Amino acid sequence: MKIRGERECRACGTRWSYYETGSVVCPDCGSIRSVGLDDPTEHTAGNARLDLTEIRALLDDQSLADVAEAAAERCREYVRQCGFVSGGELRPLDDTYIAAVELRLAGEEVARAMRLTDDEEYYFLELLRGADAGERPPADEVPESMRSVRGLAYARAVDAYRSDLRRYLKDNPDATVRSLLTTLRDHQKRIEALDGDVSPRTAGELVYVVRAVGRALADDDETALAEAQRRLDEFDIDL
Repeated sequence: MKIRGERECRACGTRWSYYETGSVVCPDCGSIRSVGLDDPTEHTAGNARLDLTEIRALLDDQSLADVAEAAAERCREYVRQCGFVSGGELRPLDDTYIAAVELRLAGEEVARAMRLTDDEEYYFLELLRGADAGERPPADEVPESMRSVRGLAYARAVDAYRSDLRRYLKDNPDATVRSLLTTLRDHQKRIEALDGDVSPRTAGELVYVVRAVGRALADDDETALAEAQRRLDEFDIDL
């Protein structure tokens, strides 16, 4: 949505940036009455921070299923507050966001599982350990039974970032990028139709492409755009 991010409090005259605080409440007097000073600007980014410290502490006295449910809910809240356009500027698709989407799906899977293998439990615990630092298990450590979690997580992260790229294009039009995003969406939908059950390489390739498109737009990087085009041209779903 477009907002007037530079605010002035009508009660005390304090000025602040909504882009920095994420709040229309005056930081000095607490009034909610303010006026925008700048032109409406596209803004989808929030100020959410993923912190799983409390969730990890639950491992000491709660069942793994309960911990997994709590982790999934924490990541769900975080992802809901995230966006990638801040005050008209495009942000990258970061590893913490991707890890949060994956942990959410993995947590939901673990919470409803009747029985887990050692590999599945290790995979979930590794995600829980490092997701808030943007860390997730390498592709070769994702159990076969959980690879659909990674595939769907990557597809959903790509979809979220692609949606914000399209918002950004409204003020920064680029016909080539718009065409690439249409092709990217087609591949993403195919992965979702397969419930994410594709090779980690396939899922990771789409993340690489959408990040390259983001760099091309944010930095006017023609090399990144050409690389995204090449990889899309060569893209094939590997089951």
